[in-house]
Amino acid sequence: MTREIQRRRLALVLCISAGVIAIEVVGGLWTGSLALLADAGHLAVDSLGVLMALIAVVLAGRPATSRYTFGWQRAEMLAATINGVLVFGIGITILVKAAQRFVEPPEVASGGMLVVALIASAGMTTSVFLLRGAKGQSLNVRAAFLEVLSDALAAITTAVASLVIMFTGFQRADAIASALIGLAILPRAWVLLREAVNVLLEAVPKGLDLAEVRRALTTEPGVRDVHDLHVWTITSGTPVMTAHVVAGADDGLLDRLTTAVADRFGIAHASFHIESGRRPACPQHQ
Repeated sequence: MTREIQRRRLALVLCISAGVIAIEVVGGLWTGSLALLADAGHLAVDSLGVLMALIAVVLAGRPATSRYTFGWQRAEMLAATINGVLVFGIGITILVKAAQRFVEPPEVASGGMLVVALIASAGMTTSVFLLRGAKGQSLNVRAAFLEVLSDALAAITTAVASLVIMFTGFQRADAIASALIGLAILPRAWVLLREAVNVLLEAVPKGLDLAEVRRALTTEPGVRDVHDLHVWTITSGTPVMTAHVVAGADDGLLDRLTTAVADRFGIAHASFHIESGRRPACPQHQ
């Protein structure tokens, strides 16, 4: 899926989210439902995240310059990191308010709560399907997908809570639904934040074994040693690598090394420094 398609789908999701927020705020105030207001607050933060994801996709598509040699691709990682922090914070806030409501549950108009929750469920489920195809291609879009997925689950949970209140009169169901929304948000926010920070800290890409990369390089004919080996990620799906390779004179070696890491590890952007003899490596980068 191209960045242009991602941009269009994120923009559509943003419009859907804005409409659902307005409905949930009005419905929450009308019915007195914390679950609806909590979901509206969560959705508002997520919409800000979707907006940041949209801006990041636009920036990431800008060409490289003499100052930004990789372009603005890291904008996606910055957006994903900010999204993780925002969602984690809203999850904590919802849990605190849910605890307060559980102790002193207010009267909730379950009929209106159900109608609003069903409308929100339909809107956010549509958003989930819009982003489902792109979630595996970009951590930035995956962040937006997880946000709208949690929104859809929250709306469905709120609808179930309204049914419980309607048929049993158990008012604490509203607070329990809010707590479930908060608990659903926190682990996803943590995973997203951890992965985005790993990219920003230039950690080895997930699923890639640096020792295996080193072995693949050293098994190439003519290679005697490899040092100062670094592999990191610019943005989702864009791993890069640098390495110093000690080898004898061989005109075809550079092409073989480049092909090896591209075919075996998916690293299309690799830079090799060929040395005829081992030189002292940086103590921090063996």
